[in-house]
Amino acid sequence: MNQWMILLQKEMLEMWRNYKWIWVPITFILLGVQKPLTSYYMEQILDSFGGLPEGAKVEIPTPSAAEVLIQSLGEYTSLGVLIIVLTTMGIIAGERKSGVAAMILVKPVSYLAFITSKWMGALLLIWFSFLMGYLATWYYTGILFDWISFASFFQSFLLYGLWLTVVITITLFFSALLLTPGIAAFSSLAVVIVISLVSSTLSNRLEWSPAQLTSYANEVLMHKGFSDYTLPASLTAAACIIILLFLSVYVFRKKELAV
Repeated sequence: MNQWMILLQKEMLEMWRNYKWIWVPITFILLGVQKPLTSYYMEQILDSFGGLPEGAKVEIPTPSAAEVLIQSLGEYTSLGVLIIVLTTMGIIAGERKSGVAAMILVKPVSYLAFITSKWMGALLLIWFSFLMGYLATWYYTGILFDWISFASFFQSFLLYGLWLTVVITITLFFSALLLTPGIAAFSSLAVVIVISLVSSTLSNRLEWSPAQLTSYANEVLMHKGFSDYTLPASLTAAACIIILLFLSVYVFRKKELAV
C-alpha cells in the first residue's frame, strides 16, 4: 500500500506540473456553463449578430431546467469524452515510449500497483473536473431557470461519472496495449463511439449497456426516477472496469517482459 501511495503521489504531482489540475477543471466548467448561458441569452445573442431578417418571427421556447441540464450533460458525453481521451491517452504509452516506465519497473514495483495508481490519478482528476463543471451547470441553471433538487443532481452526477470511468479505463487499456499515444486515443474513441451508437440503436435490447447510464441519468433529472435497468447497467459498468484493469496489467506485463 505504501508503494502504491508513492506512485499515486507521483501521478498527482506530474499532473500538477503539466497544469492538468488547472486547465482540465476550467475546460469542464466552461463546458458546463455554456448551455445555461446560451439558452437564457439566446435572443440577445441573435440580436448581437444582426437579428432576424425584417418580417421574420421565430419563437424560441424556453427550456425547462431539466432540459438545460440534460443538454449540458450532452456536452460531457461528446466533448468531455474527447478531453478525457486526449488527457489520458499517453498515461502509459507515453512513459513506455520515453523509457520512464522501464526506469520505474526496474525497481521492486508491481505491475498492478503501477497501472492502478495511474488509473486512480486519472480518475481523481476527471471526477474532480466533472464535479466542478456539473456544479457550475447546476448553479447557473438554478439562477437563470429553476432549481433542480440536489438529490437529482447528485444521482445523475454519479451515473454519468460511472460512464466516464468506463471511458477512462478503456483509454488506459489501449494506452497499455499500444506504444503510440495517438493510436491509443484513436482506438479508445472508436470503441467508445461504437459502444454508444450500438447501445442507442439497440436500446430496447441493450438496456444493461454501460452507455445507457447517460440516458438513465437524464431520466432522473426529468423526475422519472431510476429505471429498472439502472442497477444492471451499473453492475455491467463496474465489471467492465475491473476486467479492463486486469487486462491492462496483463498486456502491459507481457509487452514489458517481451522487450
